[in-house]
Amino acid sequence: MGIPDENIYPNATGNAAKTVAEHQATQDLVFYSGWFCPFNQRVWISLEEKGIRYQYKEVNPYRKEKHFLDINPKGLVPAIEYQGKALYESLILCEFLEDAYPDHKPHLLPADSFERAHARLWIDHTTKAIIPAWQRLLQGQTKEQQDAARKELYEVQRKLAQQVKGPYFAGEEFGLVDIANAPWVAREYILAEHRGYDRTQVGNGWSEYAERLAMRESVGKTTSEKDKLQVIYDRYLRDEAQSEAAKAIRAGRALP
Repeated sequence: MGIPDENIYPNATGNAAKTVAEHQATQDLVFYSGWFCPFNQRVWISLEEKGIRYQYKEVNPYRKEKHFLDINPKGLVPAIEYQGKALYESLILCEFLEDAYPDHKPHLLPADSFERAHARLWIDHTTKAIIPAWQRLLQGQTKEQQDAARKELYEVQRKLAQQVKGPYFAGEEFGLVDIANAPWVAREYILAEHRGYDRTQVGNGWSEYAERLAMRESVGKTTSEKDKLQVIYDRYLRDEAQSEAAKAIRAGRALP
């Protein structure tokens, strides 16, 4: 018998389904996607923002099918094939798109070397502080666990908010720090409905920044219907999900 997570809804829905339909033709770049995955959505947002031609292929990473394991031995989305060569890991893929398609705008990282490094510092903060706290709040089962994780999440989001130049992290142009955070911001309603999260409690302009990210066209075009996402997140809320991220949180390990 397979694990329950194998039975996820098989494809994107709503606005995301429309985006999928527009990207079925063969292209040099094949995007192996899991419609439900926030890490995956980072790459999808980047592709849409930069207007890169790609072929969309849906993958259920829980099934670990051989063809996909040949592309990504970890069996995780997102992954791409570019001119027959495979790459994976969400932030690495986003930077690859920036390097491989230099004439496609917006640029995801600033041109100035110091500003690029500064952006990467806050992407690292997102990876090591914001997302783990988000996941701990999502999966926490006791009031004490949830209260501690919520406080931690507010604190680490507040630190990022202090760095936002406005309207986006680096100023006028939507970039990789914004993309790194946008999928979780778009899912904050789950924490609000089930874990007492209130983005207005973060302060330092986080609520306004988060709203701008959530309302970005590329985020809407790559987000499926809430009822389909809810089925998946119900497993996290019960701490029953079998994703690598969920298992890492339960074990107290860094996210994969």
